[in-house]
Amino acid sequence: MRTLLPLMAILLMLQGCAGAVMVGAVGGAMMVNDERSLKTQLDDTNADFNIASALSSHDDLKNQANISAVVMNTNVLMIGQAPNSMLRDKAIRTVQALNIGGKIHNQIRIGNPTSFTTRSNDSWITTKVKSRMLSEDGLDVTKIKVVTENGEVFLVGLVERSQADLAVDVARNTAGVRKVIKVFEYVKP
Repeated sequence: MRTLLPLMAILLMLQGCAGAVMVGAVGGAMMVNDERSLKTQLDDTNADFNIASALSSHDDLKNQANISAVVMNTNVLMIGQAPNSMLRDKAIRTVQALNIGGKIHNQIRIGNPTSFTTRSNDSWITTKVKSRMLSEDGLDVTKIKVVTENGEVFLVGLVERSQADLAVDVARNTAGVRKVIKVFEYVKP
């Protein structure tokens, strides 16, 4: 029994390592297949954190709104809900002040923040869209970010037009998707 417990502990730890190796491999594949330079990828990730920090530094935005951002190739997609245009505009100005460099796509809706149930459903929709994209022949999902907000699916990426069209078709035909919004930048084949 004494040798069985350490052996079981080692096996459990190795299972965690296998998962970490798999996540690392997928992340590495995404970085290699990404059309952006490594510096741009890192800048975009840093900008994501800076935006989240800047938005949360305003108590009114943090407590009354549900706003987040996704950065791709220095372009910012802002999504969520604000109870009024004053707070929505404040969020936009906050992000503009960061001088990230690209265009800001304002997709913040005026209304009450979504419920926990709605956000959970959005996560499920994102998972379904990504899963369907993975099984779609000819679609390189490593170049496309899928973000769902209140049933609206936003597709973000630096892709060829044919890849964008295929991704939109998959998303549109996924149960629970109310609307698909493309926020793509196109590269030549």
